[in-house]
Amino acid sequence: MADNVRQSRPPIYLYTDGASSGNPGPGGYGVVLKCAGREMEMSGGFSLTTNNRMELLAVIKGLEAVRWDNAEIHVCSDSSYVVNAINKGWLENWKRKGYAKVKNPDLWMRLDVLLKKHRVSFHWIKGHAGHPENERCDALAVAAGSIAGLSPDPGYQPDNESNPNLI
Repeated sequence: MADNVRQSRPPIYLYTDGASSGNPGPGGYGVVLKCAGREMEMSGGFSLTTNNRMELLAVIKGLEAVRWDNAEIHVCSDSSYVVNAINKGWLENWKRKGYAKVKNPDLWMRLDVLLKKHRVSFHWIKGHAGHPENERCDALAVAAGSIAGLSPDPGYQPDNESNPNLI
């Protein structure tokens, strides 16, 4: 019975975007989840972070919001950094090398755990091109990063950002 329930669950569409004003600078992430006619939005921000961290965190937060395991999830992102890391096998290579010389290892490790729980595919969409969900995610991310009094991103490591040996 449990297998039949899993098989009959509809796919989830996860739209994500990250933004920062300055890189590093204040930034935020935006998420739109769609499944079977239902929609949920999420966002959050930090006073000091980077655009790539927010792009990654958007995917992580969206996947964390999924309530069941083994879900079919289609991640749609305008971040070639995130999409290529999965689709071109960069993440698998980074894992084999123990995340040496990789920026944002804390987030990549967190994402890797979530990817094992679901059947996830990544799709790149052009940003700022009128895609309704991407535009909404961008608006959520920009708004979240512009809130006064935000805390800094606890995982942001400024030393890593200036190291040219990191990917």
